[in-house]
Amino acid sequence: MKKPTKKLLAVGVLLCVMAAFAAIYAATRPETAAGEKEITVEVTHSDGVIAEFTYQTNAEYLGALLLEEGLIEGEEGAYGLYIKVVDGERADYDLDGAYWAFYQGEEYAAQGIDQTPVYDGDTFKLVYTYG
Repeated sequence: MKKPTKKLLAVGVLLCVMAAFAAIYAATRPETAAGEKEITVEVTHSDGVIAEFTYQTNAEYLGALLLEEGLIEGEEGAYGLYIKVVDGERADYDLDGAYWAFYQGEEYAAQGIDQTPVYDGDTFKLVYTYG
C-alpha cells in the first residue's frame, strides 16, 4: 500500500479544519426567533435628518429583511454584507471616509447586519458616519 502523498494529506487536513470551523460557527452563532416580530430601524442621514421604519416580519436575520425591503444595498465582503446605500443615500468610504455605522439598540453592533438575529421589539440604527 502506498503512503499518502503530501498533497492528499494537506487536502485532508484542510477539509478537517473547514469542517471544524463550520461546526464552531453553527454552535456559536446567535439564536434566532421564529414567528412574527415587529422591529424599528432608525436611519440618520448625512444632513442629520432621521427617518424611522417599522417592519412586521418573519425574517430571522436583519440583513435579509432590509435587503428585501429595499432599505439597504451593499456587497458581500470578507466580513459579510458591507452596506453602501441606506434609504437611497450612498456612503463611499473610498471617496470621503463615509460609512454606515450599525447599532443594535444604543450599542455599536457586535456582528454584521446579515448575521444579526431579529427579535420582537428590537430597535436598530444606521448612522451616516465619517471615518
